[in-house]
Amino acid sequence: MTMIRWDPYREMTSLRQAMDRLLDDTFMWPARSQYEMAGGNLPLDIYQTKDDVVVKAALPGMKPEEVDISITGDTLTIKGEHREEQEVKEAEYIRREHRYGIFSRTVTLPVAIQSEKAQAAFDNGMLVLTLPKAEAMKPKQIKVKAKSALEIAKK
Repeated sequence: MTMIRWDPYREMTSLRQAMDRLLDDTFMWPARSQYEMAGGNLPLDIYQTKDDVVVKAALPGMKPEEVDISITGDTLTIKGEHREEQEVKEAEYIRREHRYGIFSRTVTLPVAIQSEKAQAAFDNGMLVLTLPKAEAMKPKQIKVKAKSALEIAKK
């Protein structure tokens, strides 16, 4: 027969864990989908290169024809609607996290762009927008020419 050492704090620890779990379930929000975690909006990655502003949006399960993109001034809006293919009538869902319905996201772009030259690509659920910067916004190089000190002093 094996002897098991009695630890009086073991029962206290399990009681504490049970209380923590009870309080977490009561006061914490339920699990959310990826769109709700981003503030109820579509999560975006936006960065700029020397010539372009690039916007990336993950739209898993979406089709290109379900997405509408508009640019007004320096404001970009991506919206769309994803419809559920088929409702399962005889099932009782335990958890339902696939997003169906209308979504919209509007952001202000950091620089002026040429909206007529904008391009959108959609591949494997990833939307990539390439928005060329306006000519006035592109960095320009200014070459410094050396002049002799006498020429500068005459002016």
